[in-house]
Amino acid sequence: MTPTLAAAAKPAVYTPALNNVAVGGYDTVAYFTQGKPVVGTDAFKTDWNGATWKFSSAANLAKFKANPKAYAPQFGGYCAWAVAQNYTAKGDPRNWKIVGGKLYLNYNDDIQAKWSKDIPGFIAKGNANWPKVLGQ
Repeated sequence: MTPTLAAAAKPAVYTPALNNVAVGGYDTVAYFTQGKPVVGTDAFKTDWNGATWKFSSAANLAKFKANPKAYAPQFGGYCAWAVAQNYTAKGDPRNWKIVGGKLYLNYNDDIQAKWSKDIPGFIAKGNANWPKVLGQ
């Protein structure tokens, strides 16, 4: 009989295989305050929820530290459309949307276009699948 290995649970926050930086190093507060993706810097960073988060200013770092759940992307920064389909894929910080005061990322332009066709429905499906989709 061949032993089976349980699939390893995915981390709660998406980070690439070779580093532990959330949202590709982009400043998650800037989506809310500047309305666009802004690259963070090592000068303003913090660790939260198992990942390193970078910011473009001390003010944005302070806002995140005061209320990280308000600024962190939903579904741990995984692609919102993928989570709605009951699997995970990386979220691209350049494919984003704030809905109901929450930040969502998608895999690429094509996937974001699919997600945009029924955002409320895909958010509801994603919420139903999260965090079970991580295998935890």
